[in-house]
Amino acid sequence: MVPLSVLDLVPIGSGVSATTALAASTALARRAEELGYRRYWVAEHHGMPGVGSSSPPVLIAHLAASTSTIRVGSGGVMLPNHQPLVIAEQFGTLEALHPGRIDLGIGRAPGTDPRTARALRRGTDVLGADDFPEQLLELRAYFAGDGPVRAIPAEGNTPAFWLLGSSGYSAQVAGLLGLPFAFAHHFAGGRGTENTEAALALYRERFHPSPVLDAPYTMIGAAVLAADTDEEARRLALPGALSFLQLRLGRPGVVPTPADAAAYPYSDEERAFVEDRLAAQVVGSPDTVREGVRALVERTGVDELMVVTSAHGGPERLRSYELLADAVATAGV
Repeated sequence: MVPLSVLDLVPIGSGVSATTALAASTALARRAEELGYRRYWVAEHHGMPGVGSSSPPVLIAHLAASTSTIRVGSGGVMLPNHQPLVIAEQFGTLEALHPGRIDLGIGRAPGTDPRTARALRRGTDVLGADDFPEQLLELRAYFAGDGPVRAIPAEGNTPAFWLLGSSGYSAQVAGLLGLPFAFAHHFAGGRGTENTEAALALYRERFHPSPVLDAPYTMIGAAVLAADTDEEARRLALPGALSFLQLRLGRPGVVPTPADAAAYPYSDEERAFVEDRLAAQVVGSPDTVREGVRALVERTGVDELMVVTSAHGGPERLRSYELLADAVATAGV
């Protein structure tokens, strides 16, 4: 059995308030725990009307307090956006509040536009991806009590570190440091997994045992949506694909309803983009999803699968995770 986990962007649908979206994510975290999902991560995004997960530490604190056994963490915190000391204090506090349940997934890219990145930091300069190794070493040093200043209560309260990436760079860093690695396969387009497989191979090739891991440990994020039929699953998945299209066009908005997504006047190029996006996902009935997940796990050889499900409404997302858990458990994927 390959463990399943959840990646949540707290999608905000058309006509849905942030309060309702956050309540739906809280309910989903509780249900995921009941269904046996291993971990529940939230992603850092800024300035996107359709994404409510702009503050992972705040949301993690709430979700961890609303559950009791599932691991809760960031997928991830974008290190260039924040001072390492602040992250150490935040996640040290979370680990002290919920010992043994907090994951600190770290991303290398700012994950937002330069203007927003500047607003996130006190100064006018924005540290970029090139500063990542120095920032990461400083962050880890705070938890070990070796930082330039003391980070309380980070010292002695170290969460589980993960490195996240969508290219080979973070894969190499994770391997050299002996940390678990999560690849953002759900960012990919088309049907192939070439970039994913290449990054995972690079991680395994460069892996050095560490006090954290004796052997490589890999996880990928995969976009999955399950419904009672293939047709219904595609109908529910279309709004997420349209949202991604609008983001790429520079017009980010809330997640449209299935009816609005179906009625959208797609150009030929837009239709091709949306179809490519859907082709990269595992979308369908429980049988279809079971086989799609099995094939993805076999191709990549991952140790864990983290599922992100984008839909307009909270009930549809919750139902998808229920169907997926049952389908995978039945198949023994």
